Amino acid sequence: MLTPVEQVGLRRAALRRDRLLAALTLIAGVGLIVGLPFALKAGAEFFLPVTAALVVAIAFVPALEWFERRRVPSGLAAMLCVLAFLFIANIALAAIVVPATEWFQLFPDRIGRIQANVAPLIELYSNLQDYLDRALRTLESGRVGSARTAAVEPPSSILELAATSAPTAIIQMFFGLLVIFFFLSGWTRLRARTITSRGSFGGAMATARVIQNVVDATSAYLGTITTINFSLGLLVSAGLWLIDMPSPLMWGGIVMILNYIPYLGPILAAFLLAVGGLMTFSDIWLALMPAIIFIGLHLVEANAITPLIVGRRLTINPLSILVSISFWGWVWGAPGALLAVPLLIIIQTVASAAGKPDIAGFLFESGTLTGRRDDEAGAEDLV
Repeated sequence: MLTPVEQVGLRRAALRRDRLLAALTLIAGVGLIVGLPFALKAGAEFFLPVTAALVVAIAFVPALEWFERRRVPSGLAAMLCVLAFLFIANIALAAIVVPATEWFQLFPDRIGRIQANVAPLIELYSNLQDYLDRALRTLESGRVGSARTAAVEPPSSILELAATSAPTAIIQMFFGLLVIFFFLSGWTRLRARTITSRGSFGGAMATARVIQNVVDATSAYLGTITTINFSLGLLVSAGLWLIDMPSPLMWGGIVMILNYIPYLGPILAAFLLAVGGLMTFSDIWLALMPAIIFIGLHLVEANAITPLIVGRRLTINPLSILVSISFWGWVWGAPGALLAVPLLIIIQTVASAAGKPDIAGFLFESGTLTGRRDDEAGAEDLV
């Protein structure tokens, strides 16, 4: 039987231990938060394809479950999903990358036309600022078009494009496809194992709810946004075809991909369309028409179509979107910006289902990191 003094001593030792553990947990958490972005950036060759593959795999889970409900084996269903993804990706590459290489080759030869198209606008506003006069004289005197780059034959097929690409990119793509296949083929067993491993029925139900919410939110967002962006790309392609813009499907594909990046993507798409129009047409107003067509369609899509279809269920705080785009864009560049919103949805869904942890209460209110003196704690224990 311990005496009251010995009990106080044991409780003081337990308090010191809890305070030390809480301090170590806090330091480790802060270190993880600070160091994780740099680790993700340094290990982009590994983390980027894995993350992108997991996002794509989560988006294909409803299709996988649709096949499994029709008694298709999990392995075959996963392979069908991978083949569907490859089919979509190959169409996108064939419609965008191959024509884009030709546009890049034409750019040095079309700088003179761009200068001639932009010159009236520069002359219109040259009297407002002195530096525009200097820029105009530079444009008139410089002959950038005299420089020539070595002509490179553009790839005519996806296989040729893959053969001329960097081996690292091919390895990463193959690795990502393997991650998608094995994730989908083992999804049903992994989900069942994760749920049944919980110690209580309430924990199992909470885990099942979190998993289902992540799949539903991610697949619903990507499916809805892909449908909207695909329709927008087709409408832009049709509008460019009406004004005889070369490679209208390529521009529609660029618009579709860039529209996955909220706010910043449409701005970049409008800029690229303006440059493409200046490279193609001699009349300044006709040259700006591709960008005008896209801006008009995007305003209708962003202010009427998307809010009507998406609704409140997938509404995300704009500030969170901007922070996510800037963070993942800094970590992984353009691919990170494309993954920013799906990753934000996954993180928010998990955090919302798990609840907000009472970190301050755990660390401070329970006396773990408080400034209470040990003798005061011991006196309270004796009462």
